[in-house]
Parts: sequence; C-alpha cells; structure tokens
Amino acid sequence: MAASPTSNSLQINWQESAYQLWAEGKYSEIASFYEQAIAIESNIKTHYWHLGLAYLLQGYEEEAQVTWMSAMVECSSEELEQWTEELVQILEIEAQRQTASHNFQVSWLIRQHIREIAPTHINNLLQLIQLAIDLEDFHPDYLNHWQVATTLQQYTQKINSDLLLQVLQKLLDFPSPEVIEFTEACLPHQPEDASVFLEIIISYAIKIAYKLGRPDLAIPLTEVCLKIKPERIDILRHLSSFYSDVKAHQQAIETAKRFYEKCPTPLWQVQGSCAVLRALMCAGSWLEVEPAAQHHKSLVMNIVQNPPESIELTFTTRLLTSNFFLPYLQDRPRENRWLHNQTARLFQTSLKGYNSSAIDLFQNHDRKVTRQLKIGYIAHILKGHSVGWLCRWLFNYYDRESFQTHVYLMYQDLEDIEWFQKKVDSVHSFGADPKAMATKIKEDKIDILVDLDSLTLDITCLVMAMKSAPVQVSWLGWDASGIPAIDYFIADPYVLPDNAQEYYQETIWRLPHTYVAVDGFEVDIPTLRREQLEIPIDAIIYLSAQSGYKYHFDTVRLQMQILKQVPNSYLLIKGMAGETALQEFFKHVAESEGINPNRLRFLPRDPNEFVHRANLGIADVVLDTYPYNGATTTLETLWVGVPLVTRVGQQFSARNSYGFMMNVGVTEGIAWTDEEYVEWGVRLGKDASLRQQIAWKLRQSRQTSPLWNAKQFIQEMEKAYKQMWQRYVEVNFV
Repeated sequence: MAASPTSNSLQINWQESAYQLWAEGKYSEIASFYEQAIAIESNIKTHYWHLGLAYLLQGYEEEAQVTWMSAMVECSSEELEQWTEELVQILEIEAQRQTASHNFQVSWLIRQHIREIAPTHINNLLQLIQLAIDLEDFHPDYLNHWQVATTLQQYTQKINSDLLLQVLQKLLDFPSPEVIEFTEACLPHQPEDASVFLEIIISYAIKIAYKLGRPDLAIPLTEVCLKIKPERIDILRHLSSFYSDVKAHQQAIETAKRFYEKCPTPLWQVQGSCAVLRALMCAGSWLEVEPAAQHHKSLVMNIVQNPPESIELTFTTRLLTSNFFLPYLQDRPRENRWLHNQTARLFQTSLKGYNSSAIDLFQNHDRKVTRQLKIGYIAHILKGHSVGWLCRWLFNYYDRESFQTHVYLMYQDLEDIEWFQKKVDSVHSFGADPKAMATKIKEDKIDILVDLDSLTLDITCLVMAMKSAPVQVSWLGWDASGIPAIDYFIADPYVLPDNAQEYYQETIWRLPHTYVAVDGFEVDIPTLRREQLEIPIDAIIYLSAQSGYKYHFDTVRLQMQILKQVPNSYLLIKGMAGETALQEFFKHVAESEGINPNRLRFLPRDPNEFVHRANLGIADVVLDTYPYNGATTTLETLWVGVPLVTRVGQQFSARNSYGFMMNVGVTEGIAWTDEEYVEWGVRLGKDASLRQQIAWKLRQSRQTSPLWNAKQFIQEMEKAYKQMWQRYVEVNFV
C-alpha cells in the first residue's frame, strides 16, 4: 500500500501514515490521504488503486470502480496488464487481511471486484468459493456464472494444490452437475500424490450415493477416480454398484465383469464374483445367475478351506458380505449357514490388530440386574426402508422407566429421521467410521447393542465385531450375521425350524408369538385400475411385487403353471429390477410353460409406499417369492386383506410369510412343496368364496392378532432384554 512521493522523506512519511490508518480502519481518512497524494503525484498509479480500495471499504463501490478505470484510460496493452496486476495484488493483500480478521463479508466484496477486474484469476475464484461456503451463501450455479471449470481447464500455471483440495472437499458437500464438472476440471492440477486427490473423491462418492441417496451423482465422480488411477480396480466395484442403484443394469453388469476380470488373487476374485452376482440379481437376469452363483460359492469355499495367513480388513469385510445372496438362490440353511459362519469367524479373527482393546470385560458397567438398561440400536437404513417402517414401533412404545434407547446411524442425515429423534434418548450419526461409532457406544455404556441391518452394510458388521457392548443382538435385518461377537438372534416359533440352533453360531432367542409386529400401515388412495392395464373386469389378477433379487427362476415357473390352470387370469409384476431384463426373463419362462406373454403386466414402482399399499387392492391373490419370501411386503398384503400364497422352506428368509400368516390365523395359502404352491394358487384363483373368507379373517385379525399388536410385542422384546442382561450378569459376575 505504498505511495511513491517525489522525495524519500515524503515517501517514508506517507507510508507510515497510510499503514497506521489502514490498521485502524479509518477508511475515510485514507481516502482523503490518497486524494491529496494524487493531487501531488497524479502519475503514480498505486495512489488510485489504494484510493479506490478506500472507497470500496466505505461501501462506495461505484466510486471505487470509476477511480480504478479512470487511471487506466489511454494506456498501452502492456501497461494495462501491469497496472491490472498491481491493482489485483493490492486488493488480494487486503482481502487476505480481512479474512484473517474474520471479516468474511468484506473479503467477499473485495474478491468479487477482483473477479470483475481479472475474471480468470484462479486463486481468487477458489477463495471466493470458500468464502461463499463459509458465509452459507453458496450455490452450485456460482461455478457456472464464474466459469470456474473453464478457467481451470485453460489454466497452464501451477495452482496452490492445498487450496484446490480444500475447496474441492468443501464443494463435494454440494453434489451437483456443476460440482462434478469442477472436479473433472481439477484433474490436470492434482497434486503429485494423486492418491490424496483420489481418496477425497471416492469417499465423497460413497457418501453421496449412500448417505444422500444420489448414486446418479456418485457415478461421474467415480469415473473421475478411474481417470486418476485406472489401476485401482476396486473403483469398478463401487461403480457397478452405483449403476445398479440407478437401474443402469447393463452397465452395472459390464462393469462388474470388468472388475472380476482384473481381480488378481482369490480374495479379490470373491469380491469380483460378488459384484457380478449383485449386478445380475439387481437386473433380474436370472438366466445368468445360477452359473454365476455356483462359481461364486466355489470361490468362497476355497478361501474357507485354504485361509490366508493374514487378511487385510477390506478383504475380510467383503468376504463376510459375499454370502449375502445365497438365501436368494437356494434354501439350504445347514450348508449355507456353515459356510457363512466360517467366513464370519475369519472376519472376526482378522480384526485383532484393528481392535486390540475393544473386547474387554466391561468392568465399568453397573452389574445390577434390576436397573434401567441402556439399549443401543445401530442401522444405516431407517428412512424409506422396511427396517425403518418396522422398528419405529419399538421406539414408539418402549418403557422409558426401565430402558434408555440410543440410536447410532451410518450414512444417515439426522434431519431425515426427525420422528425417531423425538422418540429416543439420543441419536448419533456417523459417516463411514466404525471405530468412531464403536467408541461412542462404549462411552455411552450401552448394555445391549442391537444390529438392525446385519449383512446389508459391512461397516455396521465391523462395529458388532468390535464387541462394543456386553450383550449384542441381531434383529430384523437380513438374517443372523454369524459374527462370533454377537450373542443372540431374535426369532419366533415359526421363522426358524426347531433344529435351527444346530447350524446357527448365535444363540436363537425365540419370542413367544412373532419376531416383529406393527400396529398397521398408512395407506393412500389407489391409483391403479384394471382398465388402465387392459384387464377385463371379471379376470383374476395375481400380483408379485418384489425386488429383482427375489424373482427366482423356479418360483416364476410355478407361477406360470398357476396361470395356465386358471383361465382368464393375469400376472402383475412389480419390482425394482431392470425393466428390459426382468421382462425378458418373465416372458422366457412364460413361453417355456406355454403361457402367452400378453397375460403379463409389468408395473412401474409407485411414487411412495403409501400408494403401493393402496394399489395392492387390485390383486385377487398375491403370489409370494421363494426361497426368499416377502417380509414387509407380506405384512402389507395381509394388512390390506389380500389372500397370499407362500412356499415355506427351512431358512429364515423362506419362512417369514409362513410365520406372519400363522400369527393372523390364516393357513389357506401356506404351501410346503412346489406342488402345494401351485394347488393353492389355482384354488384361490378359482374360488371367490374362499378369497372372501380369507379377507374377512384378515380384517378380523386386526383386532386379535399378535402381528398387529406392537405394544404387546415391545413388552415381549423388553422382557427378553431383561433376561439377556440377567443371564450375562449371572454368567460373568456371580
């Protein structure tokens, strides 16, 4: 901010006076000072730069601009470049000073003027972005308006990589096409250690996909990561998963196969095979699933029979969840549970170095049996998911005198689950940090920790494996996870056969009636009518509404046999599988069974679960899936009073509907063999009187069934908690 007087003594005096005034913020006096300086030395351009800045800091923006522009009249291009650089440097110094003094709004104002003077000054643009975010005044449109990506792409000089990374990290909290374009434009300017840049982007891509529910935006970010390090094959696994989530199923399958082809070791190959299976099953490509499943199972078996001396944590978590798809493919619990328990043991063993101090005797816990117990629940899918719809009743009715309830979430914004927050004692949300979650659970001295998700997320499995609470329980999610650190698996008299304990690692704790209960479901107004689907008014409508995972070839074949024996009948298929693959699959099976594909109707997903429940009423009969039954979908079907045909198996996932039907007192439609499944489907399709009797029973069950009495169910769960705690104390301390 130095002036250039004609004499050295005058120059020193002016400098000292100016610095003192700047430090004191006396901008009007500074303006007077430089007005006098210009009167004496009109040829010294820096006087104009400082004068304009003094005007600007007083809020006189127009005067500031006029002052700067007037000094640049009739100059050569070389002079204009030099003077612009001088002015920008002076403004930059002041902007930094204002930021250091936490005057962010003033700094923002100065930098906006720098942008007008030098629109391609990249460091200024980056600082502007940071300020906008800090001032909570950022919108992705700014990036387009300021042409930040274009400037980055054209910029050839070295950029402050630390500043670039800071801005990128902040911007990724605003996922949008503009931010993705910015990220791609950063590629030529990434630091020498590209791994830092990569980890920032991939971690945010995962967060955007799973926490924010925007896999569509995670895809281009993940593709950027592949450009940074094409040799990082694990990026392909994420990319395939994101493609499946946005129903780009063919791309998901192709990407998963690319991933598998690049997998160099048996542990990698298990990951690659699992990715292929997931992509195929999400797409409903059942014609390819069976051979892929057999190959995958052989890979897992090889690892179990020939375990490596040491396994990295990433591989062990993938190994644990690699069995996720087996229940969808075959009803062989003894065989599959054995295999799964072996992988779970490998998983637990591999955590010794990761969690050397986590498993202890919980000496600080109050060992009294009759006291208020602290119950913790961990989950990552409460909003818009079956787990959230079903467990909410437990939070609604729990005994606040006897229990404290704490919820620990992964990838879940708290504002998305305000209802839960109001019902429990505390809610804590974590990104993707299982250690932080486990530490918090231990700090809170949770007595009984309940996992709501099981294998649906490997990170929550890590928390359970760390033995974060004295008593640990699996409930509600996929099935028992098989982790040795988990003590109990909640079941009931029906959902597991009597001999199931023989092949479960966890102790099975059977509640007296049902392992889940609700007070009912909210139902909207139906939006689906027969005439829309070109189905005659007197036709029989069968419905199957499940995810692509559950549409097994053998069961669909049985459903076609039912259609064949019931004239004037139609099958509605609704689910989340890929439209093309799902239709091809069903049409292929229909034609192989001699059924005209014109008797099939493929329905899009309803806008929400409330409309879905209302639209169930269009069906005369719902046909359940096997070997993986419906769970929430079955409860919804029974609640709205539609008869159901279900095939009962031996594994947990093949007995859900059976248990629910037993609890509502309806045995009509329960099949123990393939032949019975077809027989019940045909009988219910032809016998209108029987359908009416079942509908009446279902309506009556709303008043009498344990399935629709959530308060009673919660009391039974809480009784179980007390007994679990008493058993823990007696075994360990008495």
